[in-house]
Amino acid sequence: MKTVDEMIGEILKREGGYVYHPDDAGGATKYGITERTARRNGWSGEMRDLPEAKAREIYRDEYLRAQGLDLVAEVSQRIAAELLDTGVNMGPRTAIMFLERALGALSAGPIERGGKGGERTLAALAGFLAKRGKEGERVLLVALNCLQGERYIELAEKREQNRIFLYGWLARRVEI
Repeated sequence: MKTVDEMIGEILKREGGYVYHPDDAGGATKYGITERTARRNGWSGEMRDLPEAKAREIYRDEYLRAQGLDLVAEVSQRIAAELLDTGVNMGPRTAIMFLERALGALSAGPIERGGKGGERTLAALAGFLAKRGKEGERVLLVALNCLQGERYIELAEKREQNRIFLYGWLARRVEI
């Protein structure tokens, strides 16, 4: 089982260093952290100078703990890692909404909606996995990736500038 730090390390590796693409609505990023997110978390320097330690702190605080993914990891590290990756690219609330939607559609029990997660969502996840096992975990991962892919296509359809990113998003982010 991967630790939270190992999960964050994979994100840092995948996201790479400083990037600024003029068509990216997120603006300048480093390690996948947008400038807006870095500022909200106390970073006041240039984005290209954001230290890895600060990026790790932001991932732990804003993407893992605030969204309850540390608790999800106790139930399923694979689901937590998928939600972390989705949250980095689409926002942590969106990742939780995908989990809620997929669990609800799979009839995993009463689900809290709205992207807040919570005890009932965790209980539904644990119950679903207890009933369905590793195959259920795989199917849930497929459902999460389907939702992520659908969202990427919607983003490309709604904003012409996003089309340049669509192929890469699908090729590198959606793994089935």
